[in-house]
Amino acid sequence: MTDADSPTPDMPIPFTGDVYTTPADAAGPIARLFPTLAYYPMMAGIVYRAATAAQQGQYPSSAWVGSSVEVVRALERTGVRLRIEGMEHFTRLDGPCVFVGNHMSTLETFVLPAIIQPHKDVTYVVKQSLADYPVFKHVLRTRDPITVGRVNPRDDLAAVLEGGEERLKRGISIIIFPQATRSDALDPKTFNSIGIKLARRAGVPVVPFALKTDAWGTGWPIKDFGPIRPARTVHFRFAAPLAVTGNGKDEQAAVYAFIEGCLAEWRNEIRAISS
Repeated sequence: MTDADSPTPDMPIPFTGDVYTTPADAAGPIARLFPTLAYYPMMAGIVYRAATAAQQGQYPSSAWVGSSVEVVRALERTGVRLRIEGMEHFTRLDGPCVFVGNHMSTLETFVLPAIIQPHKDVTYVVKQSLADYPVFKHVLRTRDPITVGRVNPRDDLAAVLEGGEERLKRGISIIIFPQATRSDALDPKTFNSIGIKLARRAGVPVVPFALKTDAWGTGWPIKDFGPIRPARTVHFRFAAPLAVTGNGKDEQAAVYAFIEGCLAEWRNEIRAISS
């Protein structure tokens, strides 16, 4: 990414304020009846247009935000409801940071740019296979992601620490999902501390975030494209920045506890509604 791609005062900000909730009248009358059938053609069109622009060298950060917003509106048209909280914790933060959160579905990969990029130039740590994904690879490669192979943990750690520090020095924030794979559950054994290690090395804060995005289910034979389930509210919540001190164990525990608490709260909401 170039300086011209970075957030500017005239870049559209789709989610203003500290909290966003999908408007009650966002769903379309037909799309809400057949959410999965309605959503994927819309999404395919968004990705195709973005990839075409990227191949032509005409896909700056503002276009990335625009595509992400289109995905949000397509989801909302099917009846999916979003609630985004705590945006003030990074919009009012000077300088780059490391975003560390749980990973539940494909949805967050598509939606987080609309939330973060208008305020902070940002990229992802992603699997190499995602960077090679047909069509979508053209979009992702314009974002200068850090790629990991998930074969050699030592090589992956070096790639994240070295590549992440270099990008953070350029003012580019990093989104890291510490879990090895997408999951509805949270397990401390698979929630590694690579984000904490990167923040400590680069001398930048960590911004924890929790999400619940199982409204976009997993599928078979293509895991990324499962059923769209509007009955499940999509949640994103950001916490206050953490300065990493010492060995980072306290900060790692704080990030995990924040996510665990959010997931428990959202599960309880579902139980209360269904009871």
